[in-house]
Amino acid sequence: MAEARTAGSRRGPGRPPGRRGDASATREGILGAARVEFAARGYAGASVRAIARAAGVDPALVHHYFGPKDRVFIAAMDLPLEPEALVARVFAAGVEQAGERLAESFVTLWDHPDTGPRLLAILRTAVSDGGNPAFREFVGAELTTRLAEGIGGDDGALRANLCASQLLGVALTRYVLGLEPIASTSSAELIDRLAPILQRHLSG
Repeated sequence: MAEARTAGSRRGPGRPPGRRGDASATREGILGAARVEFAARGYAGASVRAIARAAGVDPALVHHYFGPKDRVFIAAMDLPLEPEALVARVFAAGVEQAGERLAESFVTLWDHPDTGPRLLAILRTAVSDGGNPAFREFVGAELTTRLAEGIGGDDGALRANLCASQLLGVALTRYVLGLEPIASTSSAELIDRLAPILQRHLSG
């Protein structure tokens, strides 16, 4: 009895069930299982429970390390952005200046020496032969849908898609293909040019 109590006290209060001794190995095991699960079932078909089962841990441990499914996907795919935080920032002061904030957020992420190359690798994978269905589903479910909710109205989803199309076009021509003169246009000018177009889609 005393032995059992001692073992329990070593585990410590509040320690998540099923946690392994090596936290780093546990995290990597969950991320590896998540990549396999998302690749096999897509974003919509994957679940935290299935990821936990594949990793051999309790689902509570997945939530402990990463949170809900969208955060697991962001970590597994090493995405340099969180759609929820991005959209919240875009609509933080209402829809009136949302186009400028969206353009600024987009250009800043792509032009940054850390996040830019990661986005470039993801985009190249997404548009290559076969693409990345899980990534497309994630963008639709977590980014475009959130934008549409912020826009509101009967055509909110269409306007959100138009914003996404505009930004994707810029990403392809400026960062993937390197077409001139857009490839060498300054960040400030690009934001100024994009903002009113995005604003039109966002506010009608």
